[in-house]
Amino acid sequence: MVKVRRIVANVATQDIAAAKRFYQDVLGLDMLMDQSWIATYGSNESMQVQVSVMTQGGSGTPVPDLSIEVDDVDAALDAMRAAGFVVEYGPADEPWGVRRFYVRDPFGRLVNILAHP
Repeated sequence: MVKVRRIVANVATQDIAAAKRFYQDVLGLDMLMDQSWIATYGSNESMQVQVSVMTQGGSGTPVPDLSIEVDDVDAALDAMRAAGFVVEYGPADEPWGVRRFYVRDPFGRLVNILAHP
């Protein structure tokens, strides 16, 4: 049997540099690779491997392109707003036990930023 080691989200863009402000400056991810045609951001945190398949995003919201769990959703919300990113949903305390908000990255991808209290 094959064992999955990691899952990578790939986001198409013609402006690689625009990712830095959202993924590195605001969310604090590290630059892991920069080859001019690809920039990879990540973290040395131990993470679970998951793929979610959805008919909707929960609470009647659209399905997000990415979900990013953070340690402090309110700090992430403040940082997103301070950086000029528009919150499209939330913040909300959801009945399944997460606090979250939706924001679009510089490439138009809907990102679900969440924390488990």
